[in-house]
Formats: sequence, structure tokens, C-alpha cells
Amino acid sequence: MDRERVRDLLEKVRRGDLPTAAALEALSQLPFIDTHHGRVDTHRALRQGIAEVIYGAGKSAEAVADLVGTQRGAGLDVLVTRIGPEAARAVLEEIPGGTYEIAAQILWYGPETPPAQGKGTVLVVSAGSSDAAVASEAARVAYRLGNPVEELRDVGVAGLHRLLAETRRLRAARVLIVVAGMEGALPSVVAGLVDKPVIAVPTSVGYGLSLGGVTALLGMLSSCAANVSVVNIDNGFGAAYVATLINRL
Repeated sequence: MDRERVRDLLEKVRRGDLPTAAALEALSQLPFIDTHHGRVDTHRALRQGIAEVIYGAGKSAEAVADLVGTQRGAGLDVLVTRIGPEAARAVLEEIPGGTYEIAAQILWYGPETPPAQGKGTVLVVSAGSSDAAVASEAARVAYRLGNPVEELRDVGVAGLHRLLAETRRLRAARVLIVVAGMEGALPSVVAGLVDKPVIAVPTSVGYGLSLGGVTALLGMLSSCAANVSVVNIDNGFGAAYVATLINRL
């Protein structure tokens, strides 16, 4: 249940096209539905602007299918993150009609081209090819949430000329998501070139003293660029979610 669907129900009742009882039945699924595997928040899209997203890691295919079916039954598009190929195949066998994107490890039930809701482009910038999985998650989630998305890959600070050659694209974006591991310097460099919000995503890429992404996280949190904000290690989804909210303003 989202704002547009509620508005449409109210308009139909006002015009006399929909009986009040039918509208009440549709609204009765607010604010949540209990299932065997969870309590589905069908009110979230109305309350926060984005429907509840299912985190697939740690859940069985049966549990994911139960949650997907409940959300679809409530008339919602469904996004599942961090779901592996085997689990995705099992869910698709039980509930056909979804699209699985293996690079981003997301499963999507909804329009192939989601309605554009963002006011500008979200640009996902990644330092190296080892950061690709997290960058893909950020890019594809942002796209599924209704943003025009572009990607700029393999432009880490070890070869800074690669980034500087793309200054025009950097400055044209409305929100930037910058993904990097190792020492995590890239977001600060990007932020110094643009007048837009930069959402930094540290990744767990790097040798021993990278500490599984902690070094990059601390470096990004310590950025001298005032337009940088930081999400958790490997959290491409969180970066895409925040970028979506900013891009709708």
C-alpha cells in the first residue's frame, strides 16, 4: 500500500466507482500482515515512501518466498537483496515473474522499468573492480527504486587521471555514491570536485591492515570534505536508499 494507491482508492470512493466496503477491505491490510516467517510492514511505502525491502541473507528460500508472496498479495512491488542464485531460483520457481540480477544479488518483482521518481541522476563511482559487487548492489537498488542511474568504475586514486577525465559526469550527477576499499580515499577526492551530496561506501576489500573495511570506514568518517556522509561496510543497499530519498527532494 503506497500513497498513490490510497489516493486512487479514495478518489474511486468519492466518485462512487468503488463501494466503501471494498475500500475498507483494501485498507484493512494496513499496517502489517503476520506470516509464518515474519510480520510484513505493508504500511511502510505510505509512511516512508519506499516499500519494505527483504534482506535475503540468512533466510531460507521458503521464508523469502513467503514474504515475497505476502507483499505481492498486498499489491506491492518487491525487492530482495543479498540473495544467492540457488535461493533465487527456488523463489522464482514458487513465485514466477521476478527478475534476478546475479551481479547485484537482488531479486525484483515489479515493472521492468520502474517509474522515475528521482529528480536527477544517481552516479555510482567505484574505485576498483574488486568493489564491483557492492557497487552493483548500490546501482541496481537505486534503479529499482526509481532513479536514473549511471556507473563509473575503476577510477581509484592510484590512477587519479582516470577520475579527473570524468569531471563533467561527476558534476552532472545530483547524488553520488562512492564505493572504495583499501584506505578509502576516493570519496574525499570526489567530494572535492562536486557541489552535491556524496554517500561513501567502505568495502571489505584490502590487505591485512584494511581490517575487513574498518580502515576505509574510519578514513571516510574522517573525511575533510564536508559533503561526505558514510554508510556501513559493504552496505550498497543503504547508500542507494539514502540516495533515493535525497534525489526525490
